[in-house]
Parts: sequence; structure tokens; C-alpha cells
Amino acid sequence: MTEGILSFGFSLVISFSLTPVARYLAFKFGIVDQPGERKIHRDPVPLLGGMAICLASLVSIVCFSESSGGWEVPVIVLGATVLMAVGFLDDREILHHQFKLMVMMPLAASMVMMSGVGADSLFPFPFSLGMDFLWIVGVTASFSILDHMDGLCSGIAAVALALIVVFLIMNDQMSLVVLATAILGASLGFLYWNFNPAKIFMGDGGAMFLGFMLATLSLELNSPTLPAINNWIIRILILGIPIFDTTLVTISRIRQGLVPFSSPGKDHTAHRLCALGMRQRTAMLTLCFVGLLLGLLALIVVRIDVWQLGMLGAGLVVGAILAIITLEKAPYER
Repeated sequence: MTEGILSFGFSLVISFSLTPVARYLAFKFGIVDQPGERKIHRDPVPLLGGMAICLASLVSIVCFSESSGGWEVPVIVLGATVLMAVGFLDDREILHHQFKLMVMMPLAASMVMMSGVGADSLFPFPFSLGMDFLWIVGVTASFSILDHMDGLCSGIAAVALALIVVFLIMNDQMSLVVLATAILGASLGFLYWNFNPAKIFMGDGGAMFLGFMLATLSLELNSPTLPAINNWIIRILILGIPIFDTTLVTISRIRQGLVPFSSPGKDHTAHRLCALGMRQRTAMLTLCFVGLLLGLLALIVVRIDVWQLGMLGAGLVVGAILAIITLEKAPYER
């Protein structure tokens, strides 16, 4: 536990200190996000925040993780770092944006699954492997498109990571606590500079780094005292906001005859909340608060029986459907 606390504090300080350096370098080398029709910022914003998050996490993990923890942690870190580099190249328009979704995310997911990362089997083999694979790729992709408003991606990631740390400690999975606390500290250190009005963006590299880390860490949340279905509902609740946002955007764009991950726009949950009258900060904090509530609800899943679990699941599905219908009817800039 001491290593986890040190990992968090070390990563927080490094991320907070490195982010202004990344901002300076981004301006110096012209690595900035220019304003545009589908953007909500009016001035160029530097894009190297993901580098600060990644470096802070890596330094902290190397300093405080156990060397005898097996292959899972090194392979997870390697996969996330490769995706960060691919996202950086995508930000620079060196790679086609579909390359990361169609090639690199599946490759990274396959790599960590081969190292032993995976959930308790909810379905027979090979369907269980397919579910794990889709989870890793889907969550990573959801964070890739979640970084559309100041502080949103880093804020949601920090809330989810804090909840994951709690569950890892409850499950006595201490070998992963250092990994989770390192990324949590890096996210919070960056969030100070990314909070509205943002002085720097994490870029697609940072978003994919966080998304892949959260996908794999949440997949490792396997409480031996709970059925597989309970563990899966806990994962879904912890990452409920990015899952909901991706679902909303996918449904909305399909209804308009658009390809969901190839048609950027201001149709995300946070955009729609702003269109209803919220300020950017309020929309971002509202989604973080809802994410926290869903995570606290996940703590209840540990202690309820099958009947109560079914009622909870049905209520969540109905609530999500009603929220999608309501937000789809809300005005937004197409």
C-alpha cells in the first residue's frame, strides 16, 4: 500500500511539472490543435499533454512496481506506450486516423491478452476471449473520442482510476495498485493545466494511453468471491460515462447515415449538455459527478444477490435508454 501512495504522489508531481514543459515544446515545434468548425476552442492549443501523462506514469511505475509481478504489467505498459506514440502520429496527420482503430488497437489488445490479461469467463471459450478483446478495443476507442472538451477525458479517467484503485485493494490485487495509482497521479497532475480554459490538450495519444490502461486494469478486476456477471457489471459502471457517450454518438450518427468513428462532430454528451445551457466547466463536472455516482453504485454490486442485481441492471438499461432519447431530442450543433 505504501508503494501505491508513493507512486501516486511521485507521478502527480512529475506530471504537474512536465506539462508546462510539454506546452512550451508544443508551441516551439508547432504541435498545436488549430480552431475549426468541429472544435470548441478559438485559439491554437498545444497537443503534447499526453507525453507528460505517459512519462510521469512510466517513471513512477518503474520506480515503485515490483520486479516479480509477472508479464502482465510490463506488457500493459508497452501496449499503452505504443498506442500513445501512434496517437501522436495521428495528431500530426502522419498516419491515417483509421489505422489506430483497425490495426493498432486490436494488436495491442491481442498482445496483453496473450500475456494473461483477461476477465472471469462469462461465456464459454472462445466467446469469452472475444468479449475481452472487444472490451479492450471498445474502451480504448471510447476514450479516443472522449477528449472533446476541456478537462473531460482526464477528469473522467481520474474518477474511474480512483474507483479501480479501491476495487484492486478490496480484491487484494496489490501488484496492480502501483500501476493504477501512477496513472491516477499523472491524470490529476495534467488535469490542473487541462481544466477549462485549457492551456494544453492531451491529444489522441494521451487519450488512447489512458483508455488502454483503463480497459486493461478494469478487465483485471476479478473478485474471487463474486460471480463473473457481478464483476462485469462493476466494470461497466466504473466506465459508464465513456460507454454511454460512445453509445449515444454511435446511435446518433448511424441515424444520420454517418460512420460513427469517422465522422467527427459536436454531438457528444458534453456538447449536448452545453447546448441545453450548461457552461463547459459545469458539463464536465456534471459528467465526472455522474461517473462517481455510478462507481459508488458499483460498490453496492459487491453485496447484492442475483435478484437485486437483475433489478439494478434493468434499471440502468432503462435509465440509459431514456437518457439517450432525451439527449437525442436536445438541440446541438450538427
